[in-house]
Amino acid sequence: MSIFLNKDSKVIVQGITGGEGTKHTARMLAAGTNIVGGVNARKAGTTVSHLDAAGNTVELPVFASVAEAMAETGADVSVAFVPPAFTRDAAFEAIDAGIGLLVIITEGVPVKDSAELWAHAQETGNKTRIIGPNCPGIITPGEALAGITPATITGTGPIGLVSKSGTLTYQMMYELRDLGFSTAIGIGGDPIIGTTHIDALAAFEADPDTKAIVMIGEIGGDAEERAAEFIKANVTKPVVGYVAGFTAPEGKTMGHAGAIVSGSAGTAQAKKEALEAAGVKVGKTPTETAELLRQAYAAL
Repeated sequence: MSIFLNKDSKVIVQGITGGEGTKHTARMLAAGTNIVGGVNARKAGTTVSHLDAAGNTVELPVFASVAEAMAETGADVSVAFVPPAFTRDAAFEAIDAGIGLLVIITEGVPVKDSAELWAHAQETGNKTRIIGPNCPGIITPGEALAGITPATITGTGPIGLVSKSGTLTYQMMYELRDLGFSTAIGIGGDPIIGTTHIDALAAFEADPDTKAIVMIGEIGGDAEERAAEFIKANVTKPVVGYVAGFTAPEGKTMGHAGAIVSGSAGTAQAKKEALEAAGVKVGKTPTETAELLRQAYAAL
């Protein structure tokens, strides 16, 4: 079992002929992802050559639009490797086509554009789950990767992971490689994102093969505090947490666009206290967090 992505997912790549699209299409294929084509209106009707996980050459068709790609291949997932200036239009195209999952890797998407594409998804019936923007995407180890997460860090297992930070997603996967993961999601750290901590927590709670959950947050905003309230009311599985930013200097803008601290709101300490009040053990470092998860899992 997994959440949102599995071996049966049919994936297309928006921007498949660009530099990043080319590089990561190859890596996703090597991870076992069932990529069925890509989109670039200027190169529609051509194909791109790659090697699949078995080392066989595959010719992937390039389509003029997401709607055409879906009609021809049955695709239900799109990964967008599109420059920031064109991300809004690419996302609207995928949403209008009714794709089930849209993973937006692009960094530097204007907040206004993120707000508009999120609102458009809601207005069109919420048929498209969005992960990102500015994120590493989602991986179900041993089955499929939609994004840029290194697929060789860890294998399949009983742990679910949701993280604001891409780098900390990778580190936690490595720290807990002895246990393995059902699905790991990097949701991104921008002020406006599609899938939230709460969305992932709800899905992991419902997944019978996810036995314990790691949640990684960071300073800024109140997403972790809201997640703590959700955990307290709705999550029965053990959850451990880590909040990046305890050593961030006061008053200095840090990292992700969402890492904006106002007074005591949004600080690492406030988030830690909210999570602990909900019964979530919070580690001071990623390594300590991994050990807390091992202890919680061993106690099941």
